[in-house]
Amino acid sequence: MQVLLIEDDPSLAEGLKRSLNREGFTVNHLLRGKDGVHAVSTSPPDIVILDLGLPDMDGQDVLKTIRKQDAELPVLILTARASLEDKVAGLDNGADDYLAKPFEIDELLARLRVFERRLSSFKHAGMSIGQVTLDSKAQTVSVSGQALELSRREFMLLKVLMENAGRVQTRDSLESKLYSWGEEIASNAIEVHIHHLRKKLPDQFIKTVRGVGYTIKPV
Repeated sequence: MQVLLIEDDPSLAEGLKRSLNREGFTVNHLLRGKDGVHAVSTSPPDIVILDLGLPDMDGQDVLKTIRKQDAELPVLILTARASLEDKVAGLDNGADDYLAKPFEIDELLARLRVFERRLSSFKHAGMSIGQVTLDSKAQTVSVSGQALELSRREFMLLKVLMENAGRVQTRDSLESKLYSWGEEIASNAIEVHIHHLRKKLPDQFIKTVRGVGYTIKPV
């Protein structure tokens, strides 16, 4: 699950990234509202965490702009503005949730998991293609009823491919979903994950489109 964090406090952002990464979220961080708006339009995340007190534009204006671009993208406001008026304004402008600073990381994680469950339900929590079944809610994969042991990134990669069955996914697009911006990535990272997945999945389940990327054919 890819999170875009728009927060102007670098130390808070770094702490959040570490905590969310431990829970399996991929986090990209931006300091400025305009950069966040651009990121949503060019590389949409699964969830946005938005601070209202940004240096270049008010977070409420960022939220309004994001809503014009994507009416369904989950947005959680994270801010020191704790008044009822600010909360009402944020929700009226399209925020899905509102968490005032200071906050407990466990509460933030709980709220993100609610978003994750909603997204999983929307994107088919249980997907089956051939002998392979992936359950987004339970974070499990099985082949002919036999559970597989997958790493977090192997699971994420398989999930992206199955959700987009019939459409070719390029290496760059897969990297953007599995890794945070600036994270050091081996040049063959996706190929290694694909290799490990293929050893656990039926023959020819993941197909290579030479020079383009990878795909799973729907049954």
